[in-house]
Amino acid sequence: MLPGTSPPPLRLARALDALTDAFRGMTARADEVQCTCHWGGAEELALLKTPGVPLDPDLLRRAWDAPDWGDHGAVLRRILPQFARALVRGEVKPASGMYEVGRSFARGHWQRWPAQQSAAVREFLHAWWAHSLLDPAPAVPVPVPVHELLALCAEAAGTAAPWLAVWESVRGEVSDRHLAEAAAAWEYGLLGDQLPWDSWDDEDESGLRGELSAWLVRHVPERLRTREGCETLLHRVRLIGLAGPDRWEDPHWPGHRY
Repeated sequence: MLPGTSPPPLRLARALDALTDAFRGMTARADEVQCTCHWGGAEELALLKTPGVPLDPDLLRRAWDAPDWGDHGAVLRRILPQFARALVRGEVKPASGMYEVGRSFARGHWQRWPAQQSAAVREFLHAWWAHSLLDPAPAVPVPVPVHELLALCAEAAGTAAPWLAVWESVRGEVSDRHLAEAAAAWEYGLLGDQLPWDSWDDEDESGLRGELSAWLVRHVPERLRTREGCETLLHRVRLIGLAGPDRWEDPHWPGHRY
């Protein structure tokens, strides 16, 4: 646990309550429209313009996932209290990965919202992240893997740096196990000089990939060197820190015999 913070479960519960307080009474814009052929009907759209009414899971998914709202931020503010709790319970299932949820946050430009609202979103993301790093046995049936949550947070914030800084300071068996799983999930993409999830745009991808690669190269060897079964992974992470022929001609490059 970081100095000066609440235990993650309590901190997360408080963050969820703060979201409810900050976004109580929010609605989509009165003039918001959607395609009735591909999105849903007028009655469902009317629910987004009515404060406080719980949405069924399918409507909640279509609300956060639709890329073409006139005011995505207003729709996101309407659903956030329910949406955040569904995320934490592992009930949100994007088609490709949790980075899609991060994109939804980014489309809503939440960091430009009034101070109480943006602070509530920021604290929720940080509280969920801290909780996940230290959670050895998630209670939800299908928890969000830490590497998927990192992608969500990085896309939402436009940077991986603050989330990696927290991970750097959280040490121990659970956090290191998450690190080994994340490095194994990411090394293939990073070895191909690609971000291991689809980013918002090419410029963001380059910056996020650089942050992620540099952090892994700096911290994985120290934390996983004595961990059983990580020898190949450690070589792959070392290769991420190399470029050009130094990477491809290394005897531990995937496909070489060694």
